[in-house]
Order: sequence, then structure tokens, then C-alpha cells
Amino acid sequence: MTATNTRFASTAVLALALGSALAMASAPASAADDAKEKCFGVAMAGKNDCAAGAGTTCAGTSKMDYQANSWKFVPAGTCETMKSTTSPTGMGQKMAFTAKM
Repeated sequence: MTATNTRFASTAVLALALGSALAMASAPASAADDAKEKCFGVAMAGKNDCAAGAGTTCAGTSKMDYQANSWKFVPAGTCETMKSTTSPTGMGQKMAFTAKM
């Protein structure tokens, strides 16, 4: 084998190994996400996972506790059992809602 062929083979093996490692590392994350659901109105100020409405960008940008248009990942099946002082039902919601007055 020439030096060029050896270098090419080494690079190819390294790329395959790296690709395999990245693929395996991402599998548990997607499995973990399947066991969670978005729950609106349960995050504390600045502790939301995303969707905090106009004037915010994403994670950690909610302005108030139990903000109706911000969500947090919670274990699947628990959202509607969690306290939300702004929700019409007093519990978390699976969709953004208009806060009660």
C-alpha cells in the first residue's frame, strides 16, 4: 500500500467510527424524548424549555411563573396533573392557552 492509500484508508476508518459513535449517542436521546411531552403553563419564570411567546426566543425566556404560552418537557402522561395557576383548569395543558384573569 502506498502512503496515499494508507492515509485514505485511515481517514475512511476514522470517519466511519465517528459516524457510528454519533449515531449510537443520539439513539438514547430520542428514546428519552418519547417518554416526555410538552406541557404548557407549568414552567417557572426563566425555566421553560421553549415557546415563550412574543418578545422571547426560546428556552429559559419565559417572563413569569406558569406562563400560558411557554412549555416544559414533563414525563408523558403527567402534564394534566401538574399545577398551573394561569390555566382555566388549574392544571397544565398540552397546548398553549389564554391565561385566566
